[in-house]
Amino acid sequence: MKKIIVPLALLAMPAFATTANFTPEQQDKIGEIAAQYLVEHPEFLIQASQKLQQQQLEQQSNSQKKAILANKDILLNDPLTPFIGPKDAKINVVEFFDYQCIYCYKIAPIVEKMQNNYPNVKFIFKETPIFGNRWEPSKYAAQMGLAIFAQKGSKAYGNYHNGVYSTGLNEGKLTKMVIDQQAKSAGMDMSKFSVTESYQKNLQLFSQLGFKGTPALVVMPSKGATINNTYVINGADVDGLANAIKTLTK
Repeated sequence: MKKIIVPLALLAMPAFATTANFTPEQQDKIGEIAAQYLVEHPEFLIQASQKLQQQQLEQQSNSQKKAILANKDILLNDPLTPFIGPKDAKINVVEFFDYQCIYCYKIAPIVEKMQNNYPNVKFIFKETPIFGNRWEPSKYAAQMGLAIFAQKGSKAYGNYHNGVYSTGLNEGKLTKMVIDQQAKSAGMDMSKFSVTESYQKNLQLFSQLGFKGTPALVVMPSKGATINNTYVINGADVDGLANAIKTLTK
């Protein structure tokens, strides 16, 4: 019975009370009893570990959201970044993606469906070819997407973007020939295509915001954005994305 009573008594002590109030012998005995109690009741260690992990994740998330809020303007208002939806929308979905990423491929039809379900939301596409050093078409597809948006606007960009993903080619299978085909199908004048490296700033922003992989999405309002109404979705978390949009569009 003592093994249970002593640890609970310690937990019930006032905040100012510590083992320093006991003699060295008593401190050693308390340590032995507490250690034995935790051995016999490991669930308390598990609970403590889970709580610590949760606190660390919350701190990490808040830190990331602060970085997002500090870079809000470049996230939402960069004139070179493709978007679909109202330019002055109250709610925004920002996606960092790579055409060679299989998880981006998996979430692409969901994002396309959400564009139809939420016509008043602005969907912003940050071309982020993180696999560019492994597969050259990763960069080429990003360059083409930016060129199509600059030349033909949102509708053509949407056709190209969804067209590339509809091929099902990713993780090294996407080719420049397929990219050209999708660009022409979207209305791109290939004679006016010029290579751009403007996607580099997306890669820098992606890293600055603490993202580790694609897709990485941010859902936030255009005005009055705070840590509490800004949502970060890492990976192809369809439910997380849907819930964030639904919450902000209520």
